[in-house]
Amino acid sequence: MKIEPSENMFRTLILLTLLLPSIVYCNYFMTNNEKNDQCFCKLKGSIDDCSCSVDTVDYFNNMKIYPRLQSLLVRDYFRFYKVNLKQECPFWTDDSKCAMRYCHVQPCQDEDIPDGLKGDVLRNIHFNESPVDKYKPINQFNDCLYSAKDHNKELGYLNTTISSENYKDFELWQQYDDAQDNFCVKESSPGEYVNLLLNPERYTGYKGPSAHRIWRSIYMENCFRPENSPHNFIQSSKINGMCLEKRVFYRVISGLHASINIHLCAKYLLSPKDSLAIVPTGQWGPNLQEFQNRFSPETTGSEGPNWLKNLYFTYLLELRALAKAAPYLEREEYYTGNRAHDNDTRLAINDILAVVKSFPEHFNESVMFTGGAEALLLKEQFRQHFRNISRIMDCVGCDKCKLWGKLQTHGLGTALKILFSGKFDRWEPTLNHFNKKTFFLERSEIVALINAFGRLSESIFELDRFRQMLR
Repeated sequence: MKIEPSENMFRTLILLTLLLPSIVYCNYFMTNNEKNDQCFCKLKGSIDDCSCSVDTVDYFNNMKIYPRLQSLLVRDYFRFYKVNLKQECPFWTDDSKCAMRYCHVQPCQDEDIPDGLKGDVLRNIHFNESPVDKYKPINQFNDCLYSAKDHNKELGYLNTTISSENYKDFELWQQYDDAQDNFCVKESSPGEYVNLLLNPERYTGYKGPSAHRIWRSIYMENCFRPENSPHNFIQSSKINGMCLEKRVFYRVISGLHASINIHLCAKYLLSPKDSLAIVPTGQWGPNLQEFQNRFSPETTGSEGPNWLKNLYFTYLLELRALAKAAPYLEREEYYTGNRAHDNDTRLAINDILAVVKSFPEHFNESVMFTGGAEALLLKEQFRQHFRNISRIMDCVGCDKCKLWGKLQTHGLGTALKILFSGKFDRWEPTLNHFNKKTFFLERSEIVALINAFGRLSESIFELDRFRQMLR
């Protein structure tokens, strides 16, 4: 029986003719999309040793945290960081200094620094003073807390003055007490202020044996290692045999490393890497090939996607530290000498802390170091390992890399101090019971903490941009 072609059949044939190229393209695109997506193949689902998912963190960070941090970190209190870039490397002498102009860091001139940042405040001594008096850039040892009028004439003279030498001794005692809780080694000299906005973190061309030795020393000599792990970098598949505390240490360091690598890929030096030009002009932008080299399974022994997941782990740990220290940070003055700007900074930080506290699934530090004397010993090993890593940052041969390495290590160390020192576990509800001596963060610790969290936040934001570029 002969079948006459109907009008519907003609329409169907025409439609298939039009759609066939698109179907072929879509199949090709999906196949290549899966291939290109290998860097992110494991970046989904729950985050190891945490209760929330990658997607939850992505939305929370990119929509709520990242925009707020970008407006906060340009403020004077947070853009000036005091650091000693001349501290000698304590582990080896040939520090292989980077000769490229992009490695150079220009410290601030005195007139560039806000007046309120020039004074060093002694702990507890100036607690009840106004910010204007407290932060005066003068020798604050000369003022006595009490005077000779504090005596009863009928009972005889009682000298209650305290000399500047006594105050210096008190400071040494306090520094010794703090050293028992700090996860970073305090620098031997105060260093110089650096404007972080004028010295942004980005790829400078610093690489090779010197850079590799830094991370090799961190992973091989200062991370807890699973048994039978001969590789330079610890295999993620083998860390599950370690206890929670040792897994946390590795994931935190790995996440920091991944974050730094993302920064370098997102702001990669695209112009020629010569070191002869006087004017330090250069072009920076995202380098997709470099990102794939650092994180794809083929070039990293299948470890790259796990490293990206550890970034989220480190982010959640620092997020928890901010939430835990929020009662302290909400009372900080953020003093720079400009009353209007300082007030705006306090409002901005309180807004971010409110968002941080609203996140439902923080990292849970309370399940760590709970096994009596053995746990206390492990906790001290944990702290000493991280202190060594903070010292290794002085061995970085590129000053700009050293600046950001020290700042991010300092910020992470401050987060660990908040979580594990025990001094931020008991908060009194009112300022009258608030003990500044027990709960004290130096200004540099606060600046490092917020900037380090800002670096992690930007890494997750940039990660989404790389994901879109790959697709």
